[in-house]
Amino acid sequence: MKLLIIIVCLLASSQLFSSQQVLILATTTSTENSGLLRHIHGDFEKSTDIKIKVIPKGTGASMQLGRDGNADILLVHAPDQEREFILNGYGDKRVEVMHNDFVIIGPSDDPANVKGEKFAAKVLAKIAKEGATFISRGDNSGTHMKEQKLWHLSKMKLISKAKEIITAKGKKEIKFMRPVGGWYRSIGRGMGATIHYATEVQAYTLTDRGTYYAYHHDTKRSKPLVILSEGGSDLFNQYSVIAINPSKHPHVQYSAAKKYVAWITSPRIQKKIALYKKNGKTLFYPDVL
Repeated sequence: MKLLIIIVCLLASSQLFSSQQVLILATTTSTENSGLLRHIHGDFEKSTDIKIKVIPKGTGASMQLGRDGNADILLVHAPDQEREFILNGYGDKRVEVMHNDFVIIGPSDDPANVKGEKFAAKVLAKIAKEGATFISRGDNSGTHMKEQKLWHLSKMKLISKAKEIITAKGKKEIKFMRPVGGWYRSIGRGMGATIHYATEVQAYTLTDRGTYYAYHHDTKRSKPLVILSEGGSDLFNQYSVIAINPSKHPHVQYSAAKKYVAWITSPRIQKKIALYKKNGKTLFYPDVL
């Protein structure tokens, strides 16, 4: 009899767990790598009884998950692409949540002599002219999209490259522009991995400030890279949430997604975002508070 009671209880608890609503959030790696989502998501799950499944990818891959109907909501940072996403009917609304900025980091001895130059496009032009090693994420992420925009502004010669990515609907080719030369290395990795690799080879790279602060003291084998360019108007980094449009994909958890939007823009969670720090540094600044 005792065994029967235990089995019944286990079955009941498993049914209860399986019936819990799950919200799939596709997001840029920077929000995950920085630890921000782990810091705030427990509050959402406790207050709504909705479990969050986070899929951390580059912004491009996250938006593809949204197009394919394999995510319920996005938290991304590529405004131009987000507006196109909504214009094409995949998202219902773009809501700005928080911001930080991009920075260019590199070796403390600064072989390209870029330290103090605010405008990133000028920094990249200097790095290219010196042939100093630059590491690109090369993953169609929001950071990679920003980098390509900055290369266009730098007026350096660019060449078109094609790359295959795998989506739920099969293979898809993406094209992007990159400068010419062996000094430029595109590695197709997330931000944390890119910072680690750039540190190992003592190279320059573009990163969001939040991930840089999160990883700055986590490079034990090499000299950590330092911020060499910051504060330019071309380095602003905006994060927004977009609920997937249920008219495109009727199966998405639209009501849960709307609850998430209301929750992350609420004064209480905006304050939690503002207070979140790594190594004494603020990583993100709320836009709604």
